[in-house]
Amino acid sequence: MILGTPNTQQAPKGHVLATVNGKPITSEDVAEYIASMGQRGQGLQSPEGQAKVLEQLISQQLIVAEATRNLYDHEPAFQAQLAKVKEDLLFSYALNKLLAPITVAEADVKKYFDEHQDMFVGQPTANASHILVDSEEKALDIKKQIEDGSITFEEAARQFSSCPSKEQGGNLGDFGKGQMVPEFDAACFEMEIGELRGPVKTQFGFHLIRLNSRSESEPMTFEEVKGQLQQQLTLEKQQAAYESKVNQLKILFPVNKM
Repeated sequence: MILGTPNTQQAPKGHVLATVNGKPITSEDVAEYIASMGQRGQGLQSPEGQAKVLEQLISQQLIVAEATRNLYDHEPAFQAQLAKVKEDLLFSYALNKLLAPITVAEADVKKYFDEHQDMFVGQPTANASHILVDSEEKALDIKKQIEDGSITFEEAARQFSSCPSKEQGGNLGDFGKGQMVPEFDAACFEMEIGELRGPVKTQFGFHLIRLNSRSESEPMTFEEVKGQLQQQLTLEKQQAAYESKVNQLKILFPVNKM
């Protein structure tokens, strides 16, 4: 029985939208179903989308109603699946009760940061432009034109380069040490600012490289790493608590490996 087109944005929490064999389906059920889909559920927030979800929930309840009438829930195969699901849920529930209260205070995170500052150093970065062609001869010819002033680097990149960066005059933006292929990376972090180098051969072809700027590694601030560090320390503390709990339980409950 459908009671009309649903609109859970206006309906009060728990508003009954339909009943199937006497069991109500509410606006809260629709909202929870959409929320369970994560990002995929964003397109279902409209009244039309909610109506589709309601139809899906009605279909599910119709199948459940028939399964109940046929006593499928009493079949041994279903009971075995139910026991496994119950065990998995109980494990997750118990694990959450064990680990959820375990946190690391910001003061402890700051103390760890202060005592291990050598671990929190940013990688050197470079900003370079390049021209990518398919032969060494072509690269040398373009380099000669740039060096004698016949064409600017940016013009040559737009005209000759096969890399999409040609639309930006060959500029690749900022990148960290180790992010590029080894031959390209080595050149960029050896060059002087403003230097034109090449051809540099990589798996992609032959590059003419101009180094625009480079920054050396700098210490990271506490604010930059606080969130990630707190998460890391919390996970480590939770892992230690989990292992300790398991070791205690091995004493309480017999474990026999076959």
